[in-house]
Amino acid sequence: MISDRVKKGYERTPHRSLFKAMGYTNEELALPIIGVVNSQNEIVPGHIHLDTIANAAKSGVRMAGGTPIEFPTIGVCDGIAMNHVGMNYSLASRELIADSIEAMVMAHGFDGLVLIPNCDKIVPAMLMAAARLNIPAIIISGGPMLAGRRKGKGLDLNSVFEGVGAVNAGKMTEEELYHLEEDACRSCGSCAGMFTANSMNCLTEALGMGLPGNGTVPAVYAERIRLAKKAGAKVLELVKKGIRPRDIMTPEAFQNALTVDMALGCSSNSVLHLTAIAHEAGVEMNLDIINEISKRTPNLCKLSPAGEYHIEDLYEAGGVQAVIKELSQRDLINLDLPTVTGKDIKKNIEDVIVLDHDVIRPIDNPHSSTGGIAVLRGNLAPDGAVVKRSAVAPEMLEHKGPARVFDSEEEAISAIFGKKIQKGDVVVIRYEGPKGGPGMKEMLSPTSAIAGMGLDKEVALLTDGRFSGATRGASIGHISPEAMEGGPIALVQEGDIILINIPEGKLELLVDSKELEQRAKGWNAPEPKIKTGYLARYSRMVSSADKGAVFTLK
Repeated sequence: MISDRVKKGYERTPHRSLFKAMGYTNEELALPIIGVVNSQNEIVPGHIHLDTIANAAKSGVRMAGGTPIEFPTIGVCDGIAMNHVGMNYSLASRELIADSIEAMVMAHGFDGLVLIPNCDKIVPAMLMAAARLNIPAIIISGGPMLAGRRKGKGLDLNSVFEGVGAVNAGKMTEEELYHLEEDACRSCGSCAGMFTANSMNCLTEALGMGLPGNGTVPAVYAERIRLAKKAGAKVLELVKKGIRPRDIMTPEAFQNALTVDMALGCSSNSVLHLTAIAHEAGVEMNLDIINEISKRTPNLCKLSPAGEYHIEDLYEAGGVQAVIKELSQRDLINLDLPTVTGKDIKKNIEDVIVLDHDVIRPIDNPHSSTGGIAVLRGNLAPDGAVVKRSAVAPEMLEHKGPARVFDSEEEAISAIFGKKIQKGDVVVIRYEGPKGGPGMKEMLSPTSAIAGMGLDKEVALLTDGRFSGATRGASIGHISPEAMEGGPIALVQEGDIILINIPEGKLELLVDSKELEQRAKGWNAPEPKIKTGYLARYSRMVSSADKGAVFTLK
């Protein structure tokens, strides 16, 4: 066992003495030592209840003959961090979490890991750590929040953000907005739509690193506690059989995950995170594969923000495994791959059925014949840009309009709330990429304001930063190279005409190439927005969005 290096032999007598100082017995130390990595805190709605999940997972470890030892990680709430300096730290926290898990595991010699995340950056961070460390590991998330309900309509966090825009446009009163505030977020858990957190929890199942139900069993259901106990027990089986994360997270597994991503209509951030996880697993994944898989994968689900359904509806319809079963009817899924259940995918879905074909469309009657995410390229994004195609109104799949250029999210928000954005405009928000932000801020406020004002079918937004999984409309992010690196987005001037053609994967700045060359000669990188502390180091080390915004060795 790996843990023998901290507990076996007379040379490790001092080490055992320290374990005994914490109350561990000889019998416990003789068993496999399982790290239970808990990201519980009292600032994230998706994490407030994770002590319950951790205790259940530890019970499962003990039932299966292991000794659980819990340690923590940090977690940022994207919603609370939104639209102020806090959002600079959100994506950057992903690397901190992965690094801290590596430090704890390598320092203390665990035999296996139960990883307990729930929200946006914590899920991919734990998957990155699992791939990097490559010791037996399983993910058990905290589960999704229940959707709010008002006047028969489902609500979620996005409803409140869009309500702010509606009040600003005179379409809603502040009293009505207050009732949204009271009703939208009904329970603990990750926010109720197919936003980034739930996207990544669902894709953890598709990768094979979470038990069936990991992505969809609601946070407040007793079934979530039972699932945590099963996860704790299952990791001992993985230890015994020597099944490691890289045995599961193969190139084929990432193709499966991308296929499920397209069918579900997941957050555009899933591309950023899957690329980073693949990097840690030693799997090459470039953006071109996204469109290849999208072309052959139908979009089967329209969950909020793309539609009216929420994650609890997907759960009732059969969950992620039912989506996989539906995709398998056209041989779109590799069924022979191993998973943390100890079985292959074919065995996992053997008895699965779709229980609601309104929520999970039949494979021969999809919402669209192509997937929910698209990668765009062109002279404005030579290395690619990402859009959640399934959440774009048909009217905006093709659009041409004048650029309205802003060098920060704050400038753009001021213009939007100041009613300075007109129908047909293309709002360009730059210097918000991984280096420029720094931290590639997620921008739900400007997109929600546009939607709340009723302009989401008439105005496009482009950025080298990110958009929230809750975003809807023609919101195109991850533009690479970013402005801080001198990418073409840095050369856009007010009034330039921009062409967007999502079906054809095009994003073009309609400016003569010689004019762009002249602009490039006169361009100089601006001073970094943050010059000290972690974010200054992050900015120097982080790669571009098309590479997953991972750290490079410099």
